[in-house]
Amino acid sequence: MRTMASIFSLIASEFIVLTVLSSFVIGENQDFVRTLDSKLYGLKLKKEKLTHFRVYWHDIYSPPNPTAMSIVRPPSNTSATLFGSISMIDDPLTEKPELSSKLVGKAQGFYGSASQQELGLLMAMNFVFLEGKYNGSTISILGRNKVFSDVREMPVIGGSGLFRFARGYAQASTHSVDLKTGDAVVEYNVYVLHY
Repeated sequence: MRTMASIFSLIASEFIVLTVLSSFVIGENQDFVRTLDSKLYGLKLKKEKLTHFRVYWHDIYSPPNPTAMSIVRPPSNTSATLFGSISMIDDPLTEKPELSSKLVGKAQGFYGSASQQELGLLMAMNFVFLEGKYNGSTISILGRNKVFSDVREMPVIGGSGLFRFARGYAQASTHSVDLKTGDAVVEYNVYVLHY
């Protein structure tokens, strides 16, 4: 016959084993993280939708009102790809390729030359919308832009406002470029899954 102490010891050891196993099943036994009920944030109640935006991005280096500014010059002036250079942008996003067409937002962020063999940029920017129901909402794009490719694809990694929990991709294709000034107009087709 088991003693009360041995029964208590058996129950205690089983409890410890179950606690350890449950921490693997639940996956979150830390004080700094917790699982939330997505219904409290309205996510289960709303159906996810796919939205397509087509905008024209105006990267303007020339005076009198540049929207792109070189902030880091390449350390070596012998690099054909300008490797190491970085530019900050506050570029207009318009409905049509003409700068005079309706302004629907701004592309704010930076890009840098990240390739030594070809002109490949690391793009980090927010599309900040200024029109309609998306006014004040943003889409965040972070990715590689191989400039001389016909179509470049970059991931949408998130957003704010109506684009919380957003994901998707952006395709960029050059509409026009002035090699003397560096000014460019790029068509962006952005496909975003959001709630």
